[in-house]
Amino acid sequence: MPGRAQAVSNGEALKRAVMELAESLGLAARAEVKVGRRIWGAERRIDVVLTHPGDRKRLGIECKFQSSTGSAEEKIPLTLQDIAAWPIPGIVVFTGTGFSAHMQAFLTASGRAVELADLEPWLRLFFGLELT
Repeated sequence: MPGRAQAVSNGEALKRAVMELAESLGLAARAEVKVGRRIWGAERRIDVVLTHPGDRKRLGIECKFQSSTGSAEEKIPLTLQDIAAWPIPGIVVFTGTGFSAHMQAFLTASGRAVELADLEPWLRLFFGLELT
């Protein structure tokens, strides 16, 4: 899906891009799915939940966009901990020029994150779809 990452300019656009890609692969996509509460009582929501229509396999996706250095990057370790509490597997999809090289390496090394530009083949492998 070359070029799609450049079309994203904010977090909402990233969510839409993830959902559009998933739907183009034949997956069902829902945004802002409630999944319980955090320890301090705030609602926990998953940005996007994808479902394979055949076997109902699900994947939660937390979308992180950052155009300049700042707070989104600082929240990444907590985001990965939050995903561990979900009742389904989950990943972080990230894009934007504001992520430092160190954070990009951390995300990639975690095994729980993928850049938007690399999401399509990742989803194809995860859901057992035809590889291109």
